[in-house]
Amino acid sequence: MNTDQLVASITAGVASLRQDLPAAAVAKMARLLTELEHWNARINLTAIRDPQAMVSGHILDSLAVRPMLSGSRVLDIGTGAGFPGLPLAIAEAEIEFTLLDANGRKISFVRHVIGELGLSNASAIKARAQDYAPAERFDTVIARALASIPKLLELAGHLVREEGVLLALKGKYPTAELPPKKEISGWKYDVTDVTVPGLESHARHVVCLRRVNTV
Repeated sequence: MNTDQLVASITAGVASLRQDLPAAAVAKMARLLTELEHWNARINLTAIRDPQAMVSGHILDSLAVRPMLSGSRVLDIGTGAGFPGLPLAIAEAEIEFTLLDANGRKISFVRHVIGELGLSNASAIKARAQDYAPAERFDTVIARALASIPKLLELAGHLVREEGVLLALKGKYPTAELPPKKEISGWKYDVTDVTVPGLESHARHVVCLRRVNTV
């Protein structure tokens, strides 16, 4: 798939999500996938290899959570090759994104892309979430398919500011991870069912967690 085809596919997918993106942002996302494909030939960064599958499984799946972002500082933990953090940073230039992962090769790729695309609102840090102690906590913390909800709260709850939100991107509804009373370990939660173009056969649920004592 050449660049023009990638741009056309991303543009169509963004329209299906009922979102707006400037042409320059779409072009950066296409370049991101091109870089990912090149690096994947040398380093195993992601299991998705087909460019069209990357559009759905990486770009559109990342953008699906865009309407749920809160505040001006976002942390993507276990970002891997930069998803969902990189597409979100491209789409939301006014928000500051920090992408965190313990895998040095993957963080090297993320840093490379940040530099190549000139993403002044994004930075990459090599660290484990449970060991990361920033000077200031985050408005939104995102994790895609990283851990169970109880484990995720244990690993990253300390990184969410008092009135912030923790977004856990899941596949099917995580029934076994969530008690029916809408509260877990001092956090209340809601679950949103989202549709990702090209991934209709794979359900995507976003668990939104906030501390019980927040308004």
